[in-house]
Amino acid sequence: MENKSHGGVDLSRRGFLKSAGGLAAGGALGQGATAAASAGLLGDGVERASGEVEIELTLNGTKRKVKVEPRTTLLSVLRHRVEPALTGTKEVCDMGSCGACTVHVDSKPAYACLLLAIDCQGKAITTIEGLAQGDTLHPVQQAFCEHDALMCGFCTPGFVMALSACLDAKPNATLDELKEACAGNVCRCGTYPHVFQAAVAAQRAKQAGGAR
Repeated sequence: MENKSHGGVDLSRRGFLKSAGGLAAGGALGQGATAAASAGLLGDGVERASGEVEIELTLNGTKRKVKVEPRTTLLSVLRHRVEPALTGTKEVCDMGSCGACTVHVDSKPAYACLLLAIDCQGKAITTIEGLAQGDTLHPVQQAFCEHDALMCGFCTPGFVMALSACLDAKPNATLDELKEACAGNVCRCGTYPHVFQAAVAAQRAKQAGGAR
């Protein structure tokens, strides 16, 4: 397209698009700045909420220092920011709807994809890798193996963590309570009958004085 000017203004297509884009970006930035100012996020707040900061997490009994952005989730840290990576905690939905990333935070089950790593400082975090004691599996892990309570395996760590938290807190949990404990976990392969069989077997093992 031939470049023409009118009163010093570039009338080419490229010039028009650049001008239009600049105006749109400027408007968006202006709106964003206004919103940020009203929320108190400008000035020092921008510096505090951006860039990486060093935090210390207690993972499976070991203190680990890692640099993260404040927006980084615990799931991302476990899988991508620590060495060796704790990939037993699965990333499936990444929005708190499947339970595959369940971990223990201060002995309570929690979705790692919904937790900010920076908020987990000072808390005891246990992943599936830290559930066994040496070569001795947790009763839930052992029962899952014995009752073939897994298929593709993506959901398995989440189920194990949810059920183990329940039984560690209440060894005499009923079947209904065990089902409720893993109600937020989804198995797309449909192994629920075997999962519940394993849960009941683990509960009996705990009552009989099994490991932990």
